[in-house]
Amino acid sequence: MSVLVTGGAGFVGSHLVKLLLERGEEVRVLVRPTTDCRNLKGCQVQYAEGDLRNIGSLCQAVRGCRWVFHCAADYRLWAPNPQEIYEANVQGTINLLEACRQAETERIIVTSSVAAVGIPGPRQIGDEDTPVSLKDMVGHYKRSKFLGEQAAMSAARSGLPVVVVNPSTPIGDFDSKPTATGKIITDFLNGKMPAYVQTGLNLVDVRDVAYGHILAAERGQIGRRYILGGEDMTLKQILDSLSAISGLPKVEWEIPLWVAYGAACIDTFFCESLCHCAPHIPLDGVKMARKHMFFSWDRAKRELGYSPGSAQAALERAVQWYMDNGYAPITPQRSRRKMAEKG
Repeated sequence: MSVLVTGGAGFVGSHLVKLLLERGEEVRVLVRPTTDCRNLKGCQVQYAEGDLRNIGSLCQAVRGCRWVFHCAADYRLWAPNPQEIYEANVQGTINLLEACRQAETERIIVTSSVAAVGIPGPRQIGDEDTPVSLKDMVGHYKRSKFLGEQAAMSAARSGLPVVVVNPSTPIGDFDSKPTATGKIITDFLNGKMPAYVQTGLNLVDVRDVAYGHILAAERGQIGRRYILGGEDMTLKQILDSLSAISGLPKVEWEIPLWVAYGAACIDTFFCESLCHCAPHIPLDGVKMARKHMFFSWDRAKRELGYSPGSAQAALERAVQWYMDNGYAPITPQRSRRKMAEKG
């Protein structure tokens, strides 16, 4: 039998597809006609054309699959029509779960996010049991991920074999879009990060996140959620690491959050009202920065055997991949290091 991966051409999904292929699995990837499949170049997969909003296409895609990994999501902090985010992340999840119910799928792994996990307070660490509600969710993306996860948990309570995973902040190679975190890296590498705010993220190697999905399929308890995290780092620590990796100067100027908030409000007003385009400084992103996104992955360690590697190594791989693929100029330090590795 096959394994289906929705979002299999994306950042996390493509790494998961490659791991599944290494295990000898027959992999099917749900794609739309417009899907960019360059992350899967050379991979021997079966493509199933479909759309999360079309349940008929999903029933076709899941047919004959013992496992379904639902990695697809509309990951945007701003959209001209926010309803599109809910259609993909909430209704799309509901549609896929119903298709899996009809196909009697053995195990369904739903990729949620730590965006749907609660944080106790400033610089405090959240986990799977931290109390949280819809009113705690900042912005449409977080709300949609929370509601999508609630739909998955409800399906598990009704008897579907659903396990939820909550990746923290994946980093690494093949972030071709790039993600919001990848944008931080590429902005730094292109000299577009003149200042930073006091916030923090939990960084994890995307390869570890992909492997965590497989562990959840093999060992996860139905109806349970697992944070797939890594290392808690402040934004300043992340930028300093990028400086050491690339050889570029450190970012030394810290700006207060209220200044960043004001700039985001002005930027959002002008971009939405005059240009009808995405803001350069996403207001929801600044609102999220008010709390450090620090998390514990102890449950995944205990119950799944999850053990992530170094975030520093993943940052190095990300920097080199962005430079090699034209997202940023190759610095002399990275060029010398790459030549040394080859020689």
